[in-house]
Formats: sequence, structure tokens, C-alpha cells
Amino acid sequence: MGISRQAYYKRSQRERDLEHQAQAVVALVQPIRLRQPRIGTRKLHSLLSAHFARAQMKVGRDQLFQILRQARLLVQPERAYHKTTNSHHRFRRHPNLLKAGPDQVVPTGPEQVWVADITYLPTRGKFVYLSLVTDAYSRKIVGYHVHGSLQTEEVSEALKMALRTRRSDTPVIHHSDRGIQYCSTYYQEIHRRHGLVCSMTDGYDCYQNALAERINGILKGEFLLNRPADLQQATKMVAQSVSIYNQERPHTALKYKTPNAVHRASLLQ
Repeated sequence: MGISRQAYYKRSQRERDLEHQAQAVVALVQPIRLRQPRIGTRKLHSLLSAHFARAQMKVGRDQLFQILRQARLLVQPERAYHKTTNSHHRFRRHPNLLKAGPDQVVPTGPEQVWVADITYLPTRGKFVYLSLVTDAYSRKIVGYHVHGSLQTEEVSEALKMALRTRRSDTPVIHHSDRGIQYCSTYYQEIHRRHGLVCSMTDGYDCYQNALAERINGILKGEFLLNRPADLQQATKMVAQSVSIYNQERPHTALKYKTPNAVHRASLLQ
């Protein structure tokens, strides 16, 4: 057939080596996927690159995609929608300080801009809600709260957590949509007491609060995959998920560093 015996055996050995390497790669991926079930392949490659180098395994990103595809371990996107914002109310709105333009505020370090949002979490009973406050520079979730209603007092608990853990005294811009909770007198009084500068989207446009929406999507799409039984279980699941997101999950926008690492390093400078 025009193939030498030597070439045939060499090719067979190469195929066996690749198969063994693929099995070793899958064994490395599985424990990470147990803690981060929907972490993407690019982030997996970043996490495992040092291990590949130590083990003298030449596994490129495209090859990792191929290995996970054959093992049926590629993550398929999921989408869902549930409206949590009521922007039709009598309370005062505030200008969008993050909107593209000559006066756009762009954070150069942590604790300069926080973005806030509310999302829903389905349970085996009724919906519960998750309020988040995220640092726009480090992508670290600095405040969160799981609650059973959309009352302003419940939503504000995430901001209060962020304020308790704040380490600098520089002015912070708080950016959100125009939901009634964020515009309310109660929430705005927290802004006044702590010297926060309020920024809001121009209307109900998720793209004007894209970072907050993105963090919501990461938590729900990668971590909160099992439906909790009730509010108490949802609270435990969110606490664990936020910890893994902040401390273990590499972020593409942070050059594959974790939010905690970027947040901490920037504050020490």
C-alpha cells in the first residue's frame, strides 16, 4: 500500500500516545468542572497550561477543544429571561456617567465604579432574587444578597455588604438601571451617607449595564445550575458560587487572572 512497516508502527504509536494524553487531559478537567461546571475551554486552557508544561504535554487551545468535543465535555450555551426591573415610577433618575462619549467615566482601579443589578433564581417553589454589586475594574463581586421579594430594603443589603468591605475612601460611582429600588429614597439615602455618586442607564436597556448583566449570566450560566429547594439553600449556593467566581475563575477581560487577584494587587499599589 506504499506505507513502510516503520511508518505504520510509528503512526500507531503516535495515535496511542495521543489517546493516552487525551485521557490524562480529561482527568485534569473533570475536578475543575466539578467546582465550575460550565467554565469555558479557553479558561480551562489557561488554568491547565502550567500543568501541561510541567508534564511536558503539548496541548494547544484548539487541541483542547477537540479533546473535550470528543469527550462530550464542551459547554453548550443556555439562555433564559425574566424581567426584574420596573423603570416606570415617580422617583428621580440620574445621568449615565458610563455612557460612551467625551465625559465617559472609565475606572483605572478598583473601588472607583460599582455596577449593580438584580436577577431571579428559580427554586423548587417560588422565584427568589439575587442582588449583586460588582467592581467594574476588577470584576470582583463585592456585595450580594439573596432575597424572597423585590423590596428596596432587601436589594440594598448587597450594597451594604460592598460598603462594609470597601478598603479605600475614594469616591465611588454606583451604576445601575433605573429600577424603582435603586431610585427610591431609601436607597439614595445610603448613597448620600457614604458619599456615593449615582449613575443610571438612560432607560430599560440591558446594554447600558452590560457588565452587571454579564456577571449575572456567569453566575447563573456556570455555577447556579441545580435548582435549590428554597431561599435558604439558594443563599448557600450563591455564597459558594461567588467565592469560586472571585477566587478561582480566570476572567478573560483580566488576562486570565482572577477578580480577587486583580482587586487585591491594584489596592496594594
